[in-house]
Amino acid sequence: MKKFLLTMVLVLSLVVFANIKIGVVLPMTGGIAAFGEMSWQGIELAHEMYPEVLGQKIDLVLVDNRSEKTEAANAVSRVIDKDKVVAIIGEVASAHSLAGGAVAERKHIPMLTSSSTNPLVTTGKKYVSRVCFIDPYQGAAAAIFAFDNLKAKKAAVFIDVEQDYSVGLANFFKKKFEELGGDFFIEYFKTGDQEFSAQLTDALNKNPDVLYITGYYPEISLFARQARMLGYNGPILAGDGAEAEELIKIGGDAVEGLYYTTHFHPDGAATEMTKVFVEKFIEKFGTKPGAMHALGFDAYLVMRKAIEMAGKADPKAIAKAIREVKNFPGATGMITINKNGDAEKSVVVDMVKNGKFTYVTTVNPAEK
Repeated sequence: MKKFLLTMVLVLSLVVFANIKIGVVLPMTGGIAAFGEMSWQGIELAHEMYPEVLGQKIDLVLVDNRSEKTEAANAVSRVIDKDKVVAIIGEVASAHSLAGGAVAERKHIPMLTSSSTNPLVTTGKKYVSRVCFIDPYQGAAAAIFAFDNLKAKKAAVFIDVEQDYSVGLANFFKKKFEELGGDFFIEYFKTGDQEFSAQLTDALNKNPDVLYITGYYPEISLFARQARMLGYNGPILAGDGAEAEELIKIGGDAVEGLYYTTHFHPDGAATEMTKVFVEKFIEKFGTKPGAMHALGFDAYLVMRKAIEMAGKADPKAIAKAIREVKNFPGATGMITINKNGDAEKSVVVDMVKNGKFTYVTTVNPAEK
């Protein structure tokens, strides 16, 4: 009997003090690996700074989705079924979060994306939320900036038909731009395309005031190079999919002056945590952080806060608590997660200046 009691005490102590497992699903290889690497650096730093919650250690289980939709769903299944995580941070791209989020929703495991901005990612879901703003907000902010700051009246809108992010962002830009009195026309392309001269020639013949490219950095950089080669010297505008050092490496001088909407800039400190984050990041990695770094950092902090609020490592309780996070001081600003699982926050506009990502202004579409 004594031996049985000792065994039971040991088992119970292991249950009580077991580490809390959180899955992290990111594109660490493939077409948008830069986004995954940056997000992971932010998450990694946050974990080093805050490795515990509720008196228990947090274990992170990183899985690569290889920048593929199918693997995005498989990776979420793997961390839930094999690794037995109680929550997931991920994914990065909206298309991946739609695929992986469907699995998380079905299995009742909370998933918190750092940077998937398409509204459909959280629509109708209870377990999928985000720490970034959504595309209606970002698209509207881009339209306001183009119309008010760039004085653009006609926009050429380039849409990647294979990316939910691109299609959604373009639609919301068009809606707001038209409301403001602007006019637009559309050109299409696909992920992985290398040649855009046909779309650009057609667009430039219509004399646009701005080129709005709603894709990711590999295509945006090539668009910029080819547009400049065709003699276009006007402004180029993009969404947060532009922000990766690879944009400048691939685009070179052609992306100089390119504007893009984003979530964060280290020179625009929004909270005390912003300052702490920037200092710690430079100390660890030797360079200033970007938006993806900051969003990864915030996703970890909000997840940790939700577990703390839930009072236990229970998936259902964590999912509920995430949507009760209000005025949380993150690296990207004050974060409030609404009942739909979307973050309410302002939009930053940056530009490439002298080969560096430079802060321009902050836009709040809710005010216009």
